[in-house]
Amino acid sequence: MKLSVILISYDMAREIPRTLQGLSRTYQHGAQELDYEVILVDNGSPNPLDPASWAGIDVPVRLIQLKDASSSPARAINIALNEAAGEIVCLMIDGAHILTPGVFRMALASYAAFENPVVATRYFWLGPDAQNESISQGYDGTVEDQLLLKIEWPHDGYRLYEIGTPLRNGGERIHWLNRMFESNCLFMTRALFEGQGGADERFDLPGGGFINLDIFGRAVDAPGVTAVQLIGEGCFHQLHGGTTTNVSIEQRDMSLDKYRRQFEEIRGHGDVVTKKTFYYMGHLPTKASKIHRGSYK
Repeated sequence: MKLSVILISYDMAREIPRTLQGLSRTYQHGAQELDYEVILVDNGSPNPLDPASWAGIDVPVRLIQLKDASSSPARAINIALNEAAGEIVCLMIDGAHILTPGVFRMALASYAAFENPVVATRYFWLGPDAQNESISQGYDGTVEDQLLLKIEWPHDGYRLYEIGTPLRNGGERIHWLNRMFESNCLFMTRALFEGQGGADERFDLPGGGFINLDIFGRAVDAPGVTAVQLIGEGCFHQLHGGTTTNVSIEQRDMSLDKYRRQFEEIRGHGDVVTKKTFYYMGHLPTKASKIHRGSYK
């Protein structure tokens, strides 16, 4: 098998069908002929996922429901990794993301273009601003539903750029070549991920703390790896009550302080930004995808 997508979910009954639509054979370019699987782990949700909610979506998904789940996704990731059959793994720790339709094609093309690549997809918010900001201005699930209806998603997945905004990390402007330090749609060989021991289960805070940054950094800094960022493809975060993404700025900052302290305790340093040189793969499919033209707060 070519590709295994590891998708972790907690209390995402509304969002997961859309995520799976974005991973489907009818949506991802070239997926009709692709030998792939989606391993969806329901990490102890109070209301377990119902497979009937995605019964009409053409996606090769296998559901694993954990009853004795940790509040961190680390163990769920490792369970899915142990089950994965693909040569390449795509890790989506936050299952509430919708991809643009060229992610599979461009990521897999990177494995023909570069030696042993780790491929990162850029993070976007659905809505007019970072969701920590926009929820204080009335952004909610109903507004998000209306935005997706407005662009007639999933008819043209690249229209997501019309209703989203890129993760800025405090910067006034952003462009496709900005250095990334995490990705919620990260591709690497299964051999690399297994060789690094998968997800470090010492990251045991709710939501995993900085586990996503840790996996990203260790993967791109591994010997012999080529770090690749996709251009023109993105993963868009749906509102779902995330531990840092969908809370107030004050609550987010308190959590981030805990996450930083835990990262330093585990790794012995606080540097979460890799110094690795990145290569780039992709194109700009629409006018709205030219994010360098935008001006952001």
